[in-house]
Amino acid sequence: MIIHSLGEVLGTGREVRGPGWTSRRLLLAEDRAGFSMNDTVLPAGAELELWYANHVEAVYVLEGRGEVADHETGEVHRLEPGVLYLAAHERHTLRAHTQFRAVCVFTPPLTGGEVHDENGAFPLPSEPDR
Repeated sequence: MIIHSLGEVLGTGREVRGPGWTSRRLLLAEDRAGFSMNDTVLPAGAELELWYANHVEAVYVLEGRGEVADHETGEVHRLEPGVLYLAAHERHTLRAHTQFRAVCVFTPPLTGGEVHDENGAFPLPSEPDR
């Protein structure tokens, strides 16, 4: 059984920051669960252009309000607590209207230090055992 707490992640290498976001990486590839899980916070007004070309991401909103815009369809979806969206390689924009907090699950799992590249993607993990 694996037990991690948010408190033990804060202020460590598992708390990763990028422009407009902070990701607290609770479950990583090294945990060998087949996916990773993050507690992610965006400040009010954050706008992220994302394209997880190498990952599938599920996002479950815990706090705040925002929207996600699908670049392929032009659709814009409201985000609020209790809403989930799945980004399966679509280019999208995430906008936080208020401080925004969500649980994000990635497959293949993140290894820990990833930050978005110029396309809004994370690199493909090189670990063979995901």
